[in-house]
Amino acid sequence: MEWSSEGLIIGVRRHGESALIVEAMVPGRGRCLGLVRGGRSPKQAAFLQAGNSAQLTWRARLEDHLGTFTAEATHLRAAEILADRQKLYLVQLLADHLRLLPERDPHDELLRGVISLIDDEWYPLDLAAELARFEMFLLEELGFGLDLEACAVTGVHENLTHVSPKTGRAVCAEAAAPYTDRLFALPGFLVGAGEPTPQDIAAAFALTGYFLDRHVWSARQIRQPETRDWLVRHLTAA
Repeated sequence: MEWSSEGLIIGVRRHGESALIVEAMVPGRGRCLGLVRGGRSPKQAAFLQAGNSAQLTWRARLEDHLGTFTAEATHLRAAEILADRQKLYLVQLLADHLRLLPERDPHDELLRGVISLIDDEWYPLDLAAELARFEMFLLEELGFGLDLEACAVTGVHENLTHVSPKTGRAVCAEAAAPYTDRLFALPGFLVGAGEPTPQDIAAAFALTGYFLDRHVWSARQIRQPETRDWLVRHLTAA
């Protein structure tokens, strides 16, 4: 078995005395792992770092084996990432999010979103808003998407202001009025209405964080990434 494609490196870990196991997101193939022999050598370790892209060739006798990678750098970002705390935490959080996906399950739209979040120039609130949208899409790709098309109570499509924590469905202002203390606020920018404010950003991350914890983090007995709280505070303050 063999294939070759450019992938985004999202993690590395040591294996034995000189090798690395590299984890990468690959278009059309999803999250893939492979052993890089001699990966801890100065030449290879310099570019086998999270956030860099590389041309990867994977080989294995059988498809379900770990396999080996040979890698050649194509886009080096690690030095810039390490010099910028915001970008460093962003890359760490995005890598943690991508690890929630099943191995070898293609999610090309998520991969494109990650590369855009890393490479494009963003104002802080715009970056925060795009990250919140990314988490919404991540929930959808994991099979736990929220239903924000119409009010769960009345069926109307306008003036959707809240989300039910029980069903993950939107609720309009009129139906939500008696129960606002039990519902999540639905920021307009998540449904294409208006520009985000710091309050909207906080509400968006409270919403996505609740459902990620309910369906993924707690369900798998893993902790919420600490970088997420720092990024939310930092981006809304900026």
